[in-house]
Amino acid sequence: MSWESHGLPVLRVEGWHVLLALGLVVTLAPLNVLEPLGLLSGALFMGVNFLLLAYGIRWIITPFANKGKVRAGICLLVFKFLFLLGALWLLLTQISADEISFAVGVTCLIVAILADRLYDSQLSR
Repeated sequence: MSWESHGLPVLRVEGWHVLLALGLVVTLAPLNVLEPLGLLSGALFMGVNFLLLAYGIRWIITPFANKGKVRAGICLLVFKFLFLLGALWLLLTQISADEISFAVGVTCLIVAILADRLYDSQLSR
């Protein structure tokens, strides 16, 4: 089995994501540039969404997956969709987070994916 089949790239991307989000909170929150609640809620929203999507798809398309794993993968994807709707409702109606800080938190995942790919491509040379 390769390291990709164990889901390590997903965990590595999440590691980059956590480091980037916490680094932004530590550096920009004391300067009052970004609101920590908005940034962390955006990062948490995208992180949970990414993990549920990655593992749900992985369990569905795994070769020789039994019915239990396929059903669990489908349940994860349904839960991801419900989580997405519930979190968006909560963010839009109940939490008054700064929109720009939330957008920066969401963008942290995209930057983390790019950083992971650049890091991986440098290692493969």
